Amino acid sequence: MLLDLEPRGARSRVWTYASPLLAIALTVLVVGLFFAAIGKAPGRAVAVFFVAPLLGAGGLAALFVKAAPLILIATGLCVCYRANVWNIGAEGQFTLGAIAGGGVALGFPDAPFWLLYPAVLVAGVAGGTGWAAITAWLRTRFNANEILTSLMLSYVAQLLLTWLVTGPWRDPQGFGFPQTAEFAAGAATPMLAPGIYLGCLAAPVLALLVWLLLRHSVLGFELRVMGQAPRAARFAGFGETRLVWIAMLASGAMAGLAGVFEVTGPIGQLTNTISPGYGFTAVIVAFLGRLHPLGVVLAGLLLALSYLGGNAAQIDLGTPAAVTGIFQGILLFLLLGSDVLILYRVRRRAGAA
Repeated sequence: MLLDLEPRGARSRVWTYASPLLAIALTVLVVGLFFAAIGKAPGRAVAVFFVAPLLGAGGLAALFVKAAPLILIATGLCVCYRANVWNIGAEGQFTLGAIAGGGVALGFPDAPFWLLYPAVLVAGVAGGTGWAAITAWLRTRFNANEILTSLMLSYVAQLLLTWLVTGPWRDPQGFGFPQTAEFAAGAATPMLAPGIYLGCLAAPVLALLVWLLLRHSVLGFELRVMGQAPRAARFAGFGETRLVWIAMLASGAMAGLAGVFEVTGPIGQLTNTISPGYGFTAVIVAFLGRLHPLGVVLAGLLLALSYLGGNAAQIDLGTPAAVTGIFQGILLFLLLGSDVLILYRVRRRAGAA
């Protein structure tokens, strides 16, 4: 017996938005089975992973801090993916934004806040934008695959960060640890409430602005048409090269902003590990949010919970650190599987012996 995938012909609008909820529910079920397989009580383990992080002191604040970079990066990725430009290198753009902003903070520690902090943010945005520009140039000049080039540049960015924090920028008072000196107060991201930084507010606000851009502007229309019907976009005279540049630079700018918010806020300095993989997790966030900037806000909160839940499971249950990655991988697999079944139906046919 063989199985075929037969195109459905029409995409169900209901299931387009319901399938992420189904994927989340199935993921919770599969994660519970995983906990049972490693000898943990499934009910307690699921409660520790999904509920306990929110009940402790500062739980919601920690959730918002983890969600902010995911929302910012995924919002930028929505712009790219809507235009059929596949930026997978947001992790590198996040890192370059952190490096550029951190370099300004370290270079001018005595500057006043009103001057230094805006300069740090601008440098962070420029760093992420510049790193994305390399991929855009390779795509438009040599037709290089942006998936491969952006991904490989992420590892270059991480190596650059490692060299800086272990070499020229290493804190001489840091006892040999791979880190810079802590940033001066003039470069610190303001805290809006205990444990909640400015980036936590900026993320949903920018998501709203990007949604308005995509939904109610000529540029947003051009990006959406290029993604959905490239031939129609070319026939209408939409410049593909221009739109690729715009999409990549916008995505890089958002990732760079997320990076500079992270190192000037919760971290307060550059270290060898400024990201637990935000740039890669944001890809899941973008698709879980259905490439809708407002949906990304909710998806970012869920994936942020997976980081907190993984830490809680390590402490309370003694599970390995890989639990977070397992949850995210299962969620992505089930989400993609749901998408396949939205577009195709499974047919059975008898095969030859």
